[in-house]
Amino acid sequence: MNRFLIFFFLILIIPCAYSVPLVNVVSAVQAAQLRASSEIITETQLRNPAPRLMPDNSELRQFINTVQNTLSPGIMVEALFLYEKPGQFHTSANFWDNGQKTGVFNQITAISSLSGIQYFSASRDTIRTFYESSVVIDGPNSRNALPDPVFYQIPAAFSLFARQKDLTFGDNVYRYDYVSSTDIIYFSQENVTSLTYGIIPAIGRGNLRSVVAIIDCGDSLLIYALSMARAATLPGMGDRISASFSNRAGAVLGWLVNRLDNQIFPF
Repeated sequence: MNRFLIFFFLILIIPCAYSVPLVNVVSAVQAAQLRASSEIITETQLRNPAPRLMPDNSELRQFINTVQNTLSPGIMVEALFLYEKPGQFHTSANFWDNGQKTGVFNQITAISSLSGIQYFSASRDTIRTFYESSVVIDGPNSRNALPDPVFYQIPAAFSLFARQKDLTFGDNVYRYDYVSSTDIIYFSQENVTSLTYGIIPAIGRGNLRSVVAIIDCGDSLLIYALSMARAATLPGMGDRISASFSNRAGAVLGWLVNRLDNQIFPF
């Protein structure tokens, strides 16, 4: 087999990574808003929630619709943010640099780096620690600590369990599921243990799902975060939990931006 045929064969079997123009995945209004400001666009819904900020990606939409139909959430919080890459890291249209993509994937699996992140607590009107501790574990029952996974080649799908001590909802176990395809990386978080708000049961096992999706747009990364829950309906709980989710979504985005700044796209 000559070199040309070998090269052609490798092109066919090696998965490609694509970037997409921002205007192809969000509305023109959202694209202009994201380009004009470094602010996070947010949406919070408490009655018959449905995604309003979700990027136009068929795989992500199918996944979220499936989760929503199964969960029937009463609370949904969304956040949309555009991370602008430094100029030297811009890529051409229709190409997501594999080194950048692998680096981003390793940042979102760095579970231990979530330890100590902070958010603004609306109920306490102060900055508060989100996760006091966060560690990968070998399973929901044994809970032996493991190091963060590191990948040199991105898997199409990957799962892990994490033990995370949340100062609002306590010490809990979560399952994280990661997916990578040609033009998107996303992961979901599901609570394996029930969450309590103080002594009050707040969210039953498996009733909280959070998703973070990253799409490369050549000169930037579009980051979408979604949290939805079927939560306790005690008076006032819905408003408190939704406010908490909204601020905590901002904290997760802040954590990811900090990781990107320091580990992948240093100025």
